[in-house]
Amino acid sequence: MIENCPSQIRFDFLNLNHSDRMQRKRNLTTIGFDADDTLWQNEQFFRMTEKRFVAMLADHGDEGEISARLLDAERRNLAVYGFGIKGFTLSMIETAIEVTGGRVPASVIADILAAGREMLSHPIEALPHARETVEKLAGAYRLVLITKGDLFDQERKLAQSGLGDLFDAVEIVSDKSAATYARIFSRHGDGPEKSMMVGNSLKSDVVPAIEAGGWGIHVPHELTWVLEHVEPPVGASRFRQIADLGDLPGLIESITEIG
Repeated sequence: MIENCPSQIRFDFLNLNHSDRMQRKRNLTTIGFDADDTLWQNEQFFRMTEKRFVAMLADHGDEGEISARLLDAERRNLAVYGFGIKGFTLSMIETAIEVTGGRVPASVIADILAAGREMLSHPIEALPHARETVEKLAGAYRLVLITKGDLFDQERKLAQSGLGDLFDAVEIVSDKSAATYARIFSRHGDGPEKSMMVGNSLKSDVVPAIEAGGWGIHVPHELTWVLEHVEPPVGASRFRQIADLGDLPGLIESITEIG
């Protein structure tokens, strides 16, 4: 069941069956999952496209300089375009105009647009243990996919992943904050105190979930966008880190035993 059917979700939560009533007695009832670079690969396609972009502009600066200009454009544009491939593509075009002094050839703009379209059609590559872990937890807990980015692209990736039917709800948000998690876990669960967020980004998935009162579980990915970097909240009692999603069921079992 996904967020496209909010009335059905509300109906199900109001008409609790025996399993739901039992869940309310537990100290953990709801688990949120990030999508990109938690359930499937994502950042590697941005890195590949950035290298291709830098090569297009090799006559106008070295790799480090052009990449830095692109990052500056992405940072400026987050509040305007949001997260995702479309915003990244527009930031590449803006950077190309800047570094060429407005003389970027139309053919380069066309190549940038083509690169963005290729990213939007790239097949999904599931990360290790993603499916088996989600399948194992489905039914025992309320599972919510919480991801940010472009609506159409995230819906496409979820459909291709084949995991959509395992989630009780899907939330595609513009950004992730403590208020975001408090709202989502109150809407789809028993509040953040009985909820957990699992993801690769400390900044977006872990720290704000803990600030909201929930558990924050970090699953490191070898590639994480620099704008998602923050220090791990090692002093937080509800912070945990696991090597991969295969370790999650065991961690959850240990947490639920805490009471």
